[in-house]
Parts: sequence; structure tokens; C-alpha cells
Amino acid sequence: MVAAGSTSATQRSIYPSWFYLPAAALYLVFFAVPTFASFYFSLTRWTLFDTEFIGLENYVQFFSEPQLSQGLVNTLVYGFVTSGAKVVLGLALAVLLTSQLVGRGYLRSVVFFPVLVSTIGVGITFKALLDPFDGVVNTMLAAFGIDGPGWFTDPSQALLTIAAVDVWKGLGIATLIYIAGIVAIPQEYYEAARVDGASRWQQFRSITLPLVQPATATVIILSLIGGLRSFDLIWATTGGGPGFTSDVIGSVIYKQYQAGFYGLSTAGNVILFLVVTAVMVPISMLLNRKEVDR
Repeated sequence: MVAAGSTSATQRSIYPSWFYLPAAALYLVFFAVPTFASFYFSLTRWTLFDTEFIGLENYVQFFSEPQLSQGLVNTLVYGFVTSGAKVVLGLALAVLLTSQLVGRGYLRSVVFFPVLVSTIGVGITFKALLDPFDGVVNTMLAAFGIDGPGWFTDPSQALLTIAAVDVWKGLGIATLIYIAGIVAIPQEYYEAARVDGASRWQQFRSITLPLVQPATATVIILSLIGGLRSFDLIWATTGGGPGFTSDVIGSVIYKQYQAGFYGLSTAGNVILFLVVTAVMVPISMLLNRKEVDR
């Protein structure tokens, strides 16, 4: 017990406490102070030259105006749809690209390539490809006698179309994480399962799926945070339109800032911070608990 205590004390005293001061100063200046300042300014009506404290009026206005509160709903829908799709498709592609497939190295590069492309560039490209009148996709559909939909102009389809583009762009990261998780699984497990007569589906369900749980947790956390904070792809494709049907909190914040409602846009930032925290903390705790249990 004494040895263990002394070892623990030694580990705690490897670095002097003042070693942490630079990191603490950076955290204070670049995170803590701006965060608390945002909470304060969200309770004000402010400009660069004047500040008026108005309490919770910005939050009341945010949730009372349908076009603003719709952005909150769209944010949650967008985040969970893109995250779920990346988990399912990323795992499926990873299983395929770790099998005995011809040219799998090249295919891995192809899957990962969209991650390297600028998000704005992807948005502009797909906006041109999916143009309802002159876009390549609808032109090809028209050649087969099919009336192409208004991908970005139909209020019922715009948000899901952007989500599909987001999945296409970010799928490479999810696939790469899953490939790393699958490759780390000892091959002896699969050999033993084959000896016992297990089918490929049984091997996937009983070996692959449980043992890639850490990779699944990573993909869910990264993709969900990215989805909830999404702005650039939406702004490059629809600008939150048509109307407010594809607005998310990020685009709502930007529009309010453009209009000069700085206090309202700051309140939107605080709401986004609270939404991401409220969603991610319990999910992270649940995923980490499952990982520990295994």
C-alpha cells in the first residue's frame, strides 16, 4: 500500500504546477472569457459603441418567432440524420474495404477524397449539379423521361438534400475510423468462428460489431458535433432557403448578425452551445459507459 501510494505521489509530482500556467492562460483568454462574455452580451442589445441590458428578451424573441425556432428543429434533424447515415454507411464501406477486394487501396482513396475538398467548393459544385433546370442530374433524368425534383428549391427536400451532400463529403472520415477499428481486431477470432461454422453475417454480428464499439463512439461524437454546428455547406447551397426551411442555428445566427441584431445573434450562439452540450454530454457518457462495460 505504501509503495502504491508513493508511486502515485511520484506520478503526480513529475511536473511542477507552474508548468500548467501557459495552458491555463490560453484557456482563460481564448475560451473562458469569450464564453462568459457571450452569456452576458446575449442578455443585452448591443452595438460596437453601446450596450443596453434587456434580460432574457433576446431568448424570448428567438423562441417566439417561428423562423428562428425552426432553425433549432432543423439543427437537430440535420445533426441526427447525418450522424446516423455516416455510422451505417461508414461501417458498411469499412467492412467492404477490409475484405479481399480487388483494388481496395484505390477505393479507399476514392472514398476519402471528398474529405479533402473545401466545403464551400462542394456546396457550389452540388448547387450547380442539382440545379432544377440546368443541372446535370435533372438533365440526365429528363433524358429518361423523369422529371427531376427541385433538390435545393423544394421546401420539403432542401434540408435532406444538403444532409445527403454532407454525408457524401464526410463519409471518408467515418470509413477510415471504422477501417482502423476493424483492422485492429485479432484475426484469430474470425478463424475460430469459421471453424465453428459461423456465417459471414454471424461473424459480423458477434465479432465485428461489438469490437468496433470504440470506433462507433468516435464516429457518432465527431459527426454529431459537426452536424449540430453545420453552417458553411448550408450557406453555400441554399443560404437557409427556400424561405427558412433549411435554416439551422448557424445560419440563423449569421442572418441576425447581418441584419444588425447583434444581441439576438449572440443569444443564438449561446443556444447553439447549450444544444450541443445538452445533446453530446449524455450521449458521450452513454457511449463511454458501454465501452467500459465491454
